[in-house]
Amino acid sequence: MNNLSLYGWNDTLFQLKQTSQYKHLFHGRVAAVNKTNYEIIAQSGRLLCELAGNVLYGKSAFELPCTGDWIIFQPFDDNKGIILDILPRKHTLYRRKSGTISDRQAIASHVDKAFIVQSLDANFSVRRTERFMVQVIEENIQPILILTKSDLEFSRHHIEESLKHIKHQIPIFFTSILSPETILPVRKFIREGESAVFVGSSGVGKSSLINALCEQTVLFTSEISKSSGKGRHTSTRREMVLMEHSGILIDTPGVREFGLASDSSETLAAIFDVSDFAESCRFTNCTHVDEPDCAVVEAVNKGLIEPEVYNSYLKLRKESWHFSNSEHEKRKRDKSFAKISEEAKRIKKP
Repeated sequence: MNNLSLYGWNDTLFQLKQTSQYKHLFHGRVAAVNKTNYEIIAQSGRLLCELAGNVLYGKSAFELPCTGDWIIFQPFDDNKGIILDILPRKHTLYRRKSGTISDRQAIASHVDKAFIVQSLDANFSVRRTERFMVQVIEENIQPILILTKSDLEFSRHHIEESLKHIKHQIPIFFTSILSPETILPVRKFIREGESAVFVGSSGVGKSSLINALCEQTVLFTSEISKSSGKGRHTSTRREMVLMEHSGILIDTPGVREFGLASDSSETLAAIFDVSDFAESCRFTNCTHVDEPDCAVVEAVNKGLIEPEVYNSYLKLRKESWHFSNSEHEKRKRDKSFAKISEEAKRIKKP
């Protein structure tokens, strides 16, 4: 028997369940998503579920269950079931689906904290950290930066200097699985019932870090590649594990591309410390590029904002704007198509 409160079940979720027509059935949380089924943690144990037709054909791709979702299911046979409904999502981490302009992909839902994992080798990139932060904060999820492999030779001064513009907004941990004392502060940072998702590139040590936090092997890992010196990609799916006497950890496959999937202009301005300067611009709709009396550009020229930080801000703002407008146009097309379909139905009636 599982105590689902350890997996995040609470009164708010109970109230959400009462709005479903299937409220009399069982509920559980998606622990992993496979190609043809879903692994569900329920009070009775772990089971494999498939989607009912109303879910499979009645929802868009990004609305289908993802790791962390709470679902309602009908059990049948031993350890099998059918998913009939998905409770409304909160604090869901999305990214733009690779190869698309405005399609979103849900990575994990009902998330409290997002651990942005980077290793202290050639993988480290402050620009990648900024990108993850924008999407995480946009969804009201607390970001935490985990720097792994601190046993390697690196310049701590250089790392801290590159992070100085965001360090007041995100806790930063230097860790090594070879030094348990560096893992302990991270473990204390996760409370019972909280859900934390781990995101980052391949080979940064997300799975190894989760094993170290759990003090046992709960996820498979690979040895370091002798040719590149980097960890080999291991995780192939988003998977949830319970840390004893603590919270829920969600491992994710490494990503090469993490496209923004939200209109995050205000979040961007706050993260990059642009907001305070923008209030002094002559124009309220200033783009902070070439307008006269732009306080942001002036701050860059005076060295108050680093040029690299400013350029990163402009790049991410453009990407966010492009996604937002593309999604808006897509919704307009969908509404027009739906309207045409309804009119066609009325015409067919005698």
